[in-house]
Amino acid sequence: MIAGVGYARVAVDLPTPELFDYRFDPAAAPVAAGHWVVVPWARSRKVGLVVATAATTELPAQRVRDIERLLPGMPQMSAEWLELIEFADAAVVITGGELALPSVPKLLRVAPTPSSRGVATERARKRFDSRLAAAPPAPPAAMPPVLTAEQQAAVDSLQSIRGHAVAVLHGVTGSGKTEVYFRWLQALLDADDAAGGNAQALLLVPEIALTPQLARRVAQRFPRHPIAVLHSDMPDADRAANWLAAAEARARIVVGTRLAVLAPMLRLAAIVIDEEHDASFKQQEGPRYSARDLAIALAASRGVPIVLGSATPSLETWHAVGRGRYRMLPLRSRASGAEPPRVRVLPLRTLPTRHGLTEPAIEAIGETIAAGEQALVFLNRRGFAPVLVCEACGWLSGCEQCDAYRVLHRAASGRYRLICHHCAADQPVPRNCPTCGNVDLVPMGRGTQRLEDGLIELFPQARIGRLDRDVARRRGATERLLDAVNAGTVDLLVGTQMLAKGHDFERLTRVIVVDADSGLFAADFRAPERLFATLMQVAGRAGRHRPDSEVLIQTRYPDHLVFDALARHDFDFFAQAQLRERRQAGLPPFVFQALLTAHAKTSDAALALLREAKGLLLALDEAAPLTVCDPVPMPLAQLRGESRLQMLVESPSRKALHVALAPWIERLRALRSGVRWQLIVDPLEI
Repeated sequence: MIAGVGYARVAVDLPTPELFDYRFDPAAAPVAAGHWVVVPWARSRKVGLVVATAATTELPAQRVRDIERLLPGMPQMSAEWLELIEFADAAVVITGGELALPSVPKLLRVAPTPSSRGVATERARKRFDSRLAAAPPAPPAAMPPVLTAEQQAAVDSLQSIRGHAVAVLHGVTGSGKTEVYFRWLQALLDADDAAGGNAQALLLVPEIALTPQLARRVAQRFPRHPIAVLHSDMPDADRAANWLAAAEARARIVVGTRLAVLAPMLRLAAIVIDEEHDASFKQQEGPRYSARDLAIALAASRGVPIVLGSATPSLETWHAVGRGRYRMLPLRSRASGAEPPRVRVLPLRTLPTRHGLTEPAIEAIGETIAAGEQALVFLNRRGFAPVLVCEACGWLSGCEQCDAYRVLHRAASGRYRLICHHCAADQPVPRNCPTCGNVDLVPMGRGTQRLEDGLIELFPQARIGRLDRDVARRRGATERLLDAVNAGTVDLLVGTQMLAKGHDFERLTRVIVVDADSGLFAADFRAPERLFATLMQVAGRAGRHRPDSEVLIQTRYPDHLVFDALARHDFDFFAQAQLRERRQAGLPPFVFQALLTAHAKTSDAALALLREAKGLLLALDEAAPLTVCDPVPMPLAQLRGESRLQMLVESPSRKALHVALAPWIERLRALRSGVRWQLIVDPLEI
């Protein structure tokens, strides 16, 4: 040990799980955990986060370099934030800065020049503050509605919470969950203001498209409390400004998607997760953290309440309610007093179709338009047709890079192209069949573009609008369409799941689900749960403000339990049936899982890696309570030219699973196979 010398373990802004030791002089420049520092790296300089400090290092003195300086202008990360990152690291089985550093806006983690003095942070602060000063006051919200008895009971229950608790606000679509959130947060922030505090609230939504609408509503209801919005699609400067405002408690309410859970909020007092069941809260690239699970852990560590809102809670959440771990707050009726829509199941096996629609569905759309109301035609498949086929030889428009078909799309120019929805490979439609030369290539099936064409033919006088990801790519297109729907200048709306949640269309009274079967028999055991949630959400768009609404579901399996539960608007019946099946089959939430995936140029290389990994896991003493399955191909076995295999690990004990995973991943990192792999804890798709 060298007198007067300290050592810092630093997560450097690099795509590596390793931490690096750097030296500092405690007397000249005190360095502590949570400090942002500038460190030498090779012949350049990098930004790093100090994770811990120590008086010694195991490295030879000549290999340890000095910290250059603290990163100017950046706030020190609190011990509570570091604990959250440490919890996330353990939950996802990662190390150090793999999650912490990418969660910070890029502009704030750029190594400054030697002469700069916190220029990036100063600009970010001024940007947020100037927008508050320059922004016109939010239009005053209408008088808050009178709460129903159920809403008032939910608000009262939330206000009675002292300290940490998890409350599940289970409300049917249209029951006024958002109003409950607002009343609770208003009371909490007003009480804190009266006491001279500076409390903060965090509101998470699953998708970027939902943040502008919620942020506008929050601004109207909370004009005295500055709001920060955080999501990955923001301009860098805006994200930096909002992140810093949240970190320094200048923003009192933070609205965002899953990455917002990692914002360091010093005065956090309450958390709301809307649509808590949504799979979008699980990161699908990089560290596979669950924002919902992290938010629950964050609330527990900070001793604050958290509300999970949904019309269709995840079965993990529902199971926790049944075990008494979470508090249930039911909203069984619509806030407007409107009855839930009638659900009518239309059997596709016995009813003829035109443009994919049965005659009862066509008649219902016509009646709706004639009455001056709106109908929504739902098909969760974008493009013109899922595949192009040669009827002479059977050729299909497969993707050379993926085990998938290239989907037929019509561009804005009117020309058709074949696009893979997995690797984005794009090509013109061939003039003739690549196999036999036949010039009559036929689209098979339909997507939203082809469905829109059919609706135009069936209802030539109707004003039709379409919303899917292709439309949403055009700047401002989504907002223009939604404004037109709300203004009543659209009669017939056709689209994907982008229309299924978060929208309140006053004139919409009928919903037609064109093909409900795609999720019924998928290999993933969670497919029925996802299908039920989607159908419940899209059905909930109908009749929120008008009586006599209806949902028509076209299916080849009209007797399936999903449709029976949906017709009765009975989530409890569906959830209990699914939980019984999962208990019998030994599936989550009754077991805990981790999935190791391998990606390689050949399937043999991926298989060899997984077999070696299995041997390493079985050799560990901690592996005794585990079930380690054999490697198998993933459902999409080839993606972007790579072969993909997977190996499932299960345990009845979460603790036992994590005890085994930690040393296992260290051994996996030591392998030099040249095969890319990733360990996913609590996978949502298998």
